Amino acid sequence: MPSLSQQVETAVRSIDPDAAERAEQYVLLLSELERWGSKVNLTAIRSVSDMIAGHLLDSLVVRPLLQGTRVLDVGTGAGFPGLPLAIAEPAVLFELIDSNNKKIMFVQHTVRLLGLDNVFASKARSEDYAPGHRFDTVIARAVAAIARLLEIAGHHVGENGVFVALKGRYPAEELKEIPREWEYDVQELAVPGLEKGSRHAVLLRRRVAGQDLKPD
Repeated sequence: MPSLSQQVETAVRSIDPDAAERAEQYVLLLSELERWGSKVNLTAIRSVSDMIAGHLLDSLVVRPLLQGTRVLDVGTGAGFPGLPLAIAEPAVLFELIDSNNKKIMFVQHTVRLLGLDNVFASKARSEDYAPGHRFDTVIARAVAAIARLLEIAGHHVGENGVFVALKGRYPAEELKEIPREWEYDVQELAVPGLEKGSRHAVLLRRRVAGQDLKPD
């Protein structure tokens, strides 16, 4: 049976061409999540093999959607998608926030363990977070309905920035509730090991004056 390192490297190679040089960091992240998860409720996915698709690949498929050099991961939980993306993009600065103290403690521990100097993790609610700057990309994975996300975190999106709301199935009903000042585009995400059509990203940008926002 292939080692965990071999499983991870094989799994991520198709979406991360440089997987070989980062495989050990990904493995350490998942192993630490499994170890902590045996004592603290960090995630519903408990086995490392299931985490490869359900957390690691599910995070890395977002990489092509990132723009700019400053990213905020809202409601990061145990660090997904922020930590895998930070490993894959060492030149990009990531700020990860969550209101759950135990989860942020895990994220901070893992950042130190992996030596990720491009990550800052903080216990905070997005509506209260005041970093003193805005972001090129704001990401939220399985946090809240899109309209609610924009209400509590839309102000963090910088000029010409993008809000990436990560969803499961095509969120038809949520799209109807998006405020008119935001335009959106929906992309299906192909996650190896997960059912086709089970992951989507809604890319939201602030309205340009006079522009039609919502697709027919």
